[in-house]
Amino acid sequence: MAFENLNSRELRVLQNLINHYIQTADPVGSRVIANKFRMGLSPATIRNTMQDLEELGLIRQPHTSAGRIPTDSGYRVFVDMLLKTEPLTEADKSKIRGMVNDGNKGLDAILSQTSRILGEITSQLGITISPKFDEGVLTRIDLIPVADGKLLVIVAVRSGLAKTILMEVESDIDIAELRQMESVLNERLAGLTLGHIRKTLNDRLANTSCSSRLIKLFLDSKSVIWEDQGDEKLHYTGADKLISQPEFADRNRITDFFKLLENQKSLIEFLESKSVGEGIVITIGSENEINEMRSCSLVISKYQTGNNFGVIGILGPTRMPYSKLVSIVDYTAKSLSDALIDL
Repeated sequence: MAFENLNSRELRVLQNLINHYIQTADPVGSRVIANKFRMGLSPATIRNTMQDLEELGLIRQPHTSAGRIPTDSGYRVFVDMLLKTEPLTEADKSKIRGMVNDGNKGLDAILSQTSRILGEITSQLGITISPKFDEGVLTRIDLIPVADGKLLVIVAVRSGLAKTILMEVESDIDIAELRQMESVLNERLAGLTLGHIRKTLNDRLANTSCSSRLIKLFLDSKSVIWEDQGDEKLHYTGADKLISQPEFADRNRITDFFKLLENQKSLIEFLESKSVGEGIVITIGSENEINEMRSCSLVISKYQTGNNFGVIGILGPTRMPYSKLVSIVDYTAKSLSDALIDL
């Protein structure tokens, strides 16, 4: 149902009710709104307006004789029509910049730090997801013999990502052969995405003077070395603070929450599916397809590193301070993208 026809009084009452509920977690009555927000309306008028909002499905009464709380639809109207972003303090900006601008650390460490600062600043669950490895541009391949019959292959891509594969090789392959193979791989493949390499590998490794045994090894093993294996990594911090919030007093909710974190593959896929556009994306309660997230909201954004994109954001109860969280996630995503330009 569309709510564009809500009048100014209904919008103001809804906005004040949600703002108060976000701060207190207590159901909100008409007298509270009248006394706190000085709307120039009597409690009776506000009560009638709240009844109208309840009939529209924007607020509900959790218990008889209690005040009202927002529904998922109410939060959606609040986010889409009433949200005013809260400027960040210089202290918060400084914390975020300091955490993501650590040039002495690789991408994985920076993303871990970023999830931590998001969790600390917001008291929600801070989340970061590394970019898809398959879309990375190859920067270097190293071939390192580690034992008889074992070869360590290190595949590094622009943006600081890398993966290692331990392969079985013939024990009589010598160092000179490995160095020649390594040189050919770097000359012919560096600068290409792993996805493109996978499609054209046979042609690109044709007509070389390298050992046929090694050429065959890399062609036969391309599904292991080059294929996208869903290597995105999820970092999260702040679960301890999150479960101390009133919404998690129900033990079943805590159980659902940790089930969600255990099933990282589904969570990563869901977050990536929601971050297809530019800017901030907010999903609220029942809008989340994963059952364990039905009482939660997400505030997420993409960040960029080279040609790749990853996801950062906040997960918490639907009663979250959207105005501040939108500013935090947006500033962090932009700061992270800036910091990773030269990584």
